[in-house]
Amino acid sequence: MSPSRPFILRPVATSLLMVAIMLSGILAFQFLPVSALPQVDYPDDPGQTFYPGASPDVMTSSVTAPLEVQLGQIPNLNQMNSVSSAGASVITLQFSLDITLDVAEQEVQAAINAAGNLLPADLPAPPIYAKVNPADAPVLALGLTSKTMPLREVQELADTRLAQKISQLAGVGLVT
Repeated sequence: MSPSRPFILRPVATSLLMVAIMLSGILAFQFLPVSALPQVDYPDDPGQTFYPGASPDVMTSSVTAPLEVQLGQIPNLNQMNSVSSAGASVITLQFSLDITLDVAEQEVQAAINAAGNLLPADLPAPPIYAKVNPADAPVLALGLTSKTMPLREVQELADTRLAQKISQLAGVGLVT
């Protein structure tokens, strides 16, 4: 007996069975959770410290190094990268996926507070940090020019007024 014999003898039942399988496939396809790039919040935490007038060597020894010592003691820290330049230090931390961004933020704040007495006393502002997902792309990039103002004043205007106003908008994660 051939396996296809019952389907050949009952064409109406075969057609109804095929329609039922096709409809159930179409319904199931709508509930199929497939994504080319899954939504994963990578716990990244870039921290920035500004010390105007300091050379890269001074930034490395007096700002970046003490912060690295304290931040390196955070549990679930997978990777730490730092860049020191004239007047600025950027430390990027990447945590394991087991930890949430909120917990990582609390750990970073505690480490920055612990490093507070090791940083220079004349540091204009404490280190700042932000919760960032590196998979997120910038949504808005602005370029400012002026025919009447020097570039330094345009940059100061962008940093003091424009960046602060944009950072106050709901849903904005980081403004640089």
